[in-house]
Amino acid sequence: MPDGSATAHLYRPKLFTTLGEGYDLAKFRKDVLAGLTVAIVALPLSMAIAVASGVTPERGLYTAIVGGFLVSALGGSRYQIGGPAGAFIVLVAATVSRYGVEGLLLTVLLSGAMLTLVGLLKLGSLIRHIPHAVTVGFTCGIAVTILASQLHDLSGVRLSTPEPGPLLPKLAVLAQAAPSFNLAALLVGLGSATLIFLLRHYRPSWPGMLMAVVAASLAAALAHLPIETIGTRFGGLPQGFTTPHLPHLTWALLLAVLPSALSFTLLGGVESLLSAKVADSMTGRKHRSNMELVAQGIANMASSLFGGISVTGTIARTATNVRAGAWSPLSGVFHALFLLLFILFAAPLASFVPLAALAGVLVVVCWNMAEKAEFLRLLREWHGATVLLATFVLTLVEDLTTGIIAGCVLAALSALLRHRLAEEGE
Repeated sequence: MPDGSATAHLYRPKLFTTLGEGYDLAKFRKDVLAGLTVAIVALPLSMAIAVASGVTPERGLYTAIVGGFLVSALGGSRYQIGGPAGAFIVLVAATVSRYGVEGLLLTVLLSGAMLTLVGLLKLGSLIRHIPHAVTVGFTCGIAVTILASQLHDLSGVRLSTPEPGPLLPKLAVLAQAAPSFNLAALLVGLGSATLIFLLRHYRPSWPGMLMAVVAASLAAALAHLPIETIGTRFGGLPQGFTTPHLPHLTWALLLAVLPSALSFTLLGGVESLLSAKVADSMTGRKHRSNMELVAQGIANMASSLFGGISVTGTIARTATNVRAGAWSPLSGVFHALFLLLFILFAAPLASFVPLAALAGVLVVVCWNMAEKAEFLRLLREWHGATVLLATFVLTLVEDLTTGIIAGCVLAALSALLRHRLAEEGE
């Protein structure tokens, strides 16, 4: 079977290619089982990412359903799973805080249009050439920022003022509120994270995140623990699917959210193609980068119409899909359909989920997201360390876009300096 290299330039969804190779009952069973496996992982994760992003949990599920369906149906990767991603938490939360939910939906719609345009202009290969040190730097910076954003729910502290978005002011406010921490919430959050880590080590095939959330929900309900749940904060999940509608649009709001949309586009392109590349490395196949960006753009536009947040390729869920034995993009379609069934028939169960347990899930996500070994390796090289630390620090204290731009500029200057030194040494 060809690996896809000869057709990597085509604007043709991989779904059409794989079905054209022949599809039978055995392959259908593989895709259904893989889709169910990924849905079990995506269910608690999608809600956790939405809550951490400052929106209601059902918006994370809408994103996984609509975005996951379209990324698999139209994408350029055979195994890519689309949905809400932890890397976007910081950007989404900042956008909601500044422009509200309608501003966020407009930002997602605009970034989707930009991603589609980037793919149509065949610029996918340019995104893939962002320096490795920059990628590691902003990924680790995002992981630290997300971890800081979870300290509130993880510890159950009571804040007297709104929680700031920037890292250092956030830590200062949380430190002032430290005496009010809720021991029950802390135990539930850390217990959930610990259980996930243990299951991942001893029973890697088990759905650790879902099991941890279910266990925490049962413990909180049976012991009547005084901690916040999805039900107490959000009133539970609506049992049903939202109808599509255009976000509120004015020229003033459009111009205001444009910088955020550019950041969403940049991160979405990088994250999606990195995820597709991971799937390639696991399977020996080659994705169609420009087709993938077009699909990601369409998925984001559709997600915004259904009230969802930003969609991107998700590395952990994509890897889970591959390990579960997926054969075609239909596995991603089935994953979206299984999530749709949950929100239609079992949404009331989500009311019992403790927010501390979702924070524990994201602690695990942050640990897995941070490329710790690569970070330490790059620190041993002066040129890599300079780019890495600049990107990392600026992502923490400023924002993601500043960190990436600064890192890319430093990487270019470092490459020019090394080239000149090499010429002088000849």
